Amino acid sequence: MSEISIRFATVEDAEDIFSALVGIAETVKELHKLKSSVDDIRRFGFGETPAFEVLIAEIDGRFAGCCLYFPSFSTWIGRPGVYVQDFYVADEFRGKGIGERLLQRLASVTRKRGGCYIRLAVDTQNFRAQAFYARAGIKHSDTEQIHAAYDTAFHALADADPDD
Repeated sequence: MSEISIRFATVEDAEDIFSALVGIAETVKELHKLKSSVDDIRRFGFGETPAFEVLIAEIDGRFAGCCLYFPSFSTWIGRPGVYVQDFYVADEFRGKGIGERLLQRLASVTRKRGGCYIRLAVDTQNFRAQAFYARAGIKHSDTEQIHAAYDTAFHALADADPDD
């Protein structure tokens, strides 16, 4: 049996990370919504002030999956945590425990940094992912809804700032 290794991503992993994003978009049939690029991953994920971190899972040196996340803070709990933006295991490696190992490493890294929670959102039609997270102990919240301002709505808010 091959050994799973988990490591922090480097800029050299940008293409694999982007391929994972394409895989996620294809899974939820939303490829047309994917606007980012490999260059965006390189630009915003690495350097002096990265916007996110990525854990890379490998089997026998081959990319098997990844978890892209960034710091979060709960004012209600009074502690930091992380928000998982993207979580992916390549089809050929599913069922081998890679997803569980990625979540375990993420929880461990987060705890070592003083954090005490993981948050994420799951596409409403991605039932396989919902079941996976439930098995891993990540529960659906009946008390919260995600709201977002993108594109025109975001720019309208920024343009309305009287101090800008």
